[in-house]
Amino acid sequence: MTYPESKSADQKIRLTLNITGMSCQGCVSKVRKLIQEKSPEAIIEGIPKEHKLVVTSDLDLAAIEASVQKAGYQSLGLFDNSEPAHPDTRQEADQANTVSKEQISTDKVDSSFSYQFSIGGMTCAGCVNTVQKALSNSEDVISADVNFANHTAQVVSKGSSDALIKAVEDSGYQASLILDAEKSEEERGERELAEYHHKCKSSALGLGLGIPLMLYGLLGGNMIVSSLSDRFVWFAVGVATLLIMVSAGKHYFRGAWKAFTSHQANMDLLIALGTASAWLYSMLVVLVPISWLPDSARHLYFEAAVMIIGLINLGQALELRARRKTSQALHRLLDLRPKMATRVDGDMESRVSVADIRVNDILRVRSGDKIPVDGEVLEGLSTVNESMLTGEAAPIEKSAGSLLSAGTVNGQGSLLFKATRIGSDTLLAQIITMVGKAQNSKPPISVLADKVSSIFVPSVIIIAILTALAWFNLSVFGMGNDSVFSYMLVTTISVLIIACPCALGLATPISTMIGIGKAAEYGGLIRNGDALQRASELTVVVLDKTGTITEGKPKVVNETLSEQAHKGFVAQVVSALEARANHPLADALLEHCQTDAAEKESVALDEFKSLVGLGVKGSIEGKAYYLGNERLMKEKGISLDLNTYDKQHNAATRVYLSDEAALMAVFYIEDPIKQGVKSAISNFKQQGLKVVMLTGDNPETAASVANMVGIEDYHAQLMPNDKLNWVKKLQAQGEVVGMIGDGINDAPALAQADVGFAMGAGTDVAMESADITLIHNDLNGVADVIQISTATLRNIKQNLWGAFVYNSLSIPIAAGILFPFTGWLLSPVIAGAAMALSSVTVVTNANRLRLFRISRSNLESTEEGK
Repeated sequence: MTYPESKSADQKIRLTLNITGMSCQGCVSKVRKLIQEKSPEAIIEGIPKEHKLVVTSDLDLAAIEASVQKAGYQSLGLFDNSEPAHPDTRQEADQANTVSKEQISTDKVDSSFSYQFSIGGMTCAGCVNTVQKALSNSEDVISADVNFANHTAQVVSKGSSDALIKAVEDSGYQASLILDAEKSEEERGERELAEYHHKCKSSALGLGLGIPLMLYGLLGGNMIVSSLSDRFVWFAVGVATLLIMVSAGKHYFRGAWKAFTSHQANMDLLIALGTASAWLYSMLVVLVPISWLPDSARHLYFEAAVMIIGLINLGQALELRARRKTSQALHRLLDLRPKMATRVDGDMESRVSVADIRVNDILRVRSGDKIPVDGEVLEGLSTVNESMLTGEAAPIEKSAGSLLSAGTVNGQGSLLFKATRIGSDTLLAQIITMVGKAQNSKPPISVLADKVSSIFVPSVIIIAILTALAWFNLSVFGMGNDSVFSYMLVTTISVLIIACPCALGLATPISTMIGIGKAAEYGGLIRNGDALQRASELTVVVLDKTGTITEGKPKVVNETLSEQAHKGFVAQVVSALEARANHPLADALLEHCQTDAAEKESVALDEFKSLVGLGVKGSIEGKAYYLGNERLMKEKGISLDLNTYDKQHNAATRVYLSDEAALMAVFYIEDPIKQGVKSAISNFKQQGLKVVMLTGDNPETAASVANMVGIEDYHAQLMPNDKLNWVKKLQAQGEVVGMIGDGINDAPALAQADVGFAMGAGTDVAMESADITLIHNDLNGVADVIQISTATLRNIKQNLWGAFVYNSLSIPIAAGILFPFTGWLLSPVIAGAAMALSSVTVVTNANRLRLFRISRSNLESTEEGK
């Protein structure tokens, strides 16, 4: 493949493409790597929520779109605001825009939509592959993921939902569009409860007849037809068996017929073939003349048919019961949403449904009430428990101007507030949506299981046929021809029943749902299964300093005054100068001097001037004052020698105040380290992770902070691009890098990292710029999420290993491989029980994750005690 000739560095073009299919920064990262293979110096930024991809490179539009398509996404051309990165190339960019507009005008361009469907009728991993294939092959579908654990499908398509529902129904299953997450969860719960009761009744019917028949045979009863009276008795038993098979197992036969007519193969087909074969053979023995069959071939298997139906129904009932616990985290989030709210209209107050609230409505929340929507406090004073959203146990004080989040609980006080975000726009709704989508996603480790399960059922049918042929043709085991048909039937039915891939289909999604829900409980919102798996593979954690290790709010920790300076006057001068300044430390100085300045009358500035890179200058009553850094003092010839110079805060940023002749004061400003950071760093190290700090601050401050929190590897005075290059360098060394930042300033490095962690309050920007979002500001949350992801992947591997081993061992045993050595064949009844228990075992093992508890460093309790 050939690419366009590279342009010089000053001929790069900045193009903004309209991309469909990208859902997160992981998608952007995938596109970035493919574009940078063609143009290593290209700068790629993405905003998935707005379907935007901004590319600054020397590539033309066609080359960029080819990379986008290769990554699995679709370009709809350029947005109107694309522009050249250099004025000289404006004409070239205009031409690119012209081409794009012509393309857009001739092509049909539809926005992509994300649909979530509830899928009915799926019974195994084969069903999942059938539904996924039907959706993926539908017109205009960009991506489709089907989850067996909660029977849902997540589809991104440019087409209508009706077409997708029809595609599912044509494949033999049912689909309905999920419009309301809460209502869908309620309906799903009711549906699963009804299905659970139906499975229990069906199991009771099957086992009610099967167990007495089996006990009759085990206790020496005659299970063959040897006389006319036997034929009448067993004919009645056969009819009763058929009635139970129809009533308790009709869903299996109905599903098998749908699979057969749609040329698919699933678990229902295996069960239907196995049980129908046992019943038909037994009925044939009852109906044909006794002389037609030898004694050894007249054994009946009615008990096997109903026992298999009963045991599989029992296993699925137990599986349903265990599976209903997997989405408890999502249920708890949904339970946070209140149903009613108090709306204020003038002097009137009325109770309304939360669904009827509109933006800018005035609402009142009383003591103990849940806050219905996001809003801004207009009047009142109270405390609000935000622990579910922020992880902070202590209630937060709220007054006029404070922001409120839906689902949090008001304390002792009444608040009047204005609705700012409603419905799906609230923070809680975004979290619920993110958790729900993530639980439906698949980690890369599931690919192997999906490939195996897609061909598993047809392979099992082929193996069953080969088993029957082998028993029919081989008589080397010393058995007579009279026994051939009996052995054929037993082994063939056993292979069909025991090899059902239910356990394989459940191995990954069940653990993924629980793991992502568990992470949500600890305040970590994992975007998808890929991020879940990659988080468990991290070898290096890269941290930003400001806002991640430190609070991001500088404070004056000390001040030193000259002997001639008066504290109150110094505070007045600083307040007057900083009131007009716009540098980052102005707020810290103003807050520090506010109290002392308030004791005196404020001074008026005759003149004010901002000195770029130095500080500020002001004139009061004709006398000049300077407030700034060391370089400013040196330029003005001011001596910095103070007898009371503070050596304790060597790493602090110093701001100097002087008049035209002498130094008046030195202010020491530091950004406090967050509580819990030391224990988080210790936890990272205990997990075997290398910790690196990257900061744009000066080397002295970086060294001081790194030393205080226990980080040995740090790098200072870095621009955003430098951080990006450091992440690339670590990746080039074979490290799997997790980048922790605020989701905005560190966006390039967050996107480049294998896993990006956004700290903060869960804003839209943070959620879109990272693979994992921490909805509170505690760095321990990252360590917790990594622990949970590691435990989840370990659990998935246990499930997959168990499912593979189960099927690998059970099929040969069912086929009779042990018969030459032991004379033993696996009973179809035992095969049915083993198949049912395999699914229950996988679900039970996955549910162990719900009991997982985070282990943290002892430093945490030490820090809290200080």
